[in-house]
Formats: sequence, structure tokens, C-alpha cells
Amino acid sequence: MEIRGFQAKDLGACYAISLATGLAGSDASHLYRDPRLIGHIYMAAYALLEPSLMFVVEDEAGVAGFVAGTEDTAAWENRLERDWWPSLREQYADPSDVPPASRTADQRRAFMIHHPTRTPPVVVARYPAHLHMNLLPRLQRRGIGSKLLGTWLDIATGRGARAFHIGVNRENTGAIHFWRTRAFEALVLDSLPEGRTLWMGRNA
Repeated sequence: MEIRGFQAKDLGACYAISLATGLAGSDASHLYRDPRLIGHIYMAAYALLEPSLMFVVEDEAGVAGFVAGTEDTAAWENRLERDWWPSLREQYADPSDVPPASRTADQRRAFMIHHPTRTPPVVVARYPAHLHMNLLPRLQRRGIGSKLLGTWLDIATGRGARAFHIGVNRENTGAIHFWRTRAFEALVLDSLPEGRTLWMGRNA
């Protein structure tokens, strides 16, 4: 098992991992006609725009997990609006004219591409850096997630990051437990909206 920096050859595997963990940590492949949509939103921009802060874990069967993020969430979201979303908006139609309750899984993700939700300012103000991490089931509960997280935190703190946040689907109880045991605490902040995302933060 090896943890190493992301390489271009890993992109396809990371798309597959994003889909295989895209339903609150479980496999979402049965929901989507386009298997790359989740990866477009949650992974590929880091791989292509911020590869120095993306790491993968590889075992004998191949790449089975990754961690990615940025030390400045506000600047990152501005960069996505400038350098990432426009080309995807040309590929995917805006489903705004479809009632939300009638949208397919693909249309819900396409809506996110056309109308991305920014991280709540109150979270960014206190915890400017953020990360995402996904592991296939075969690597879970083996301590590998902790090693992958530690690798990312070492690099991010070396670049000046001092406070970090994550957003977790409230239905993903396994992930919430993982992050809590790694010193991330659920955020209870004024003006923080209720929703499906649980925001968690920690200091370096």
C-alpha cells in the first residue's frame, strides 16, 4: 500500500472512486447515466487545478482512495467560477426549468454545475482551508484514512493553513464518526444554515 502524489494517470480511477462513494459513502453508480458527474463536482478540479494538494492511496489492485483540498476556500471558489464551471456548463444543460422534485440524479448534479453553492462565509472565516477524502470499502477501517489525512495536513500546514473544514452528508454516519475521531467538531455558528450538509472544523 502506497500513499503518493496524484498523477494524471490516476484521474479515471478517482472518477470511479467518486461515483462508488457518492451516495452518502455508498455506491451511487445505479443512479447516474453519466458516471463522471460526481467527480466533475467534487474531485476533478482539484486534480487538474490544484494537484499539489491531492494525494492517492494505491494497493495491489490499484488506486482506491484520494484526498484533495485547498488552503483558501474563498479563493478556490472564485477560481472554480472562472476556470472550471464555464466549460462544464457548455457540456451540461441547465435543468432549472425542470421542477426540483422531478429532476433525475444527473439533472440535480447539472444544476449544481450551473448554480454552485458557496461554502457559508461564517465557516470560511474561521476555517479557511478545506478538504475532501474518499476511500473504497476495501481500504476502510484499516487506519489508512488517518494516514492519508495526515499526509494532506502535513503539506497543507506547510503551506500556511491553520484551520480546516469539511462538509459531510448528514446521512453518512460512518464519515461523521471518522472525522470526529480526527478532531473535527460539528460547527454550531450564528447564521449557519440547516441542511443536508454537516459542517465540521478543526485547527492545526
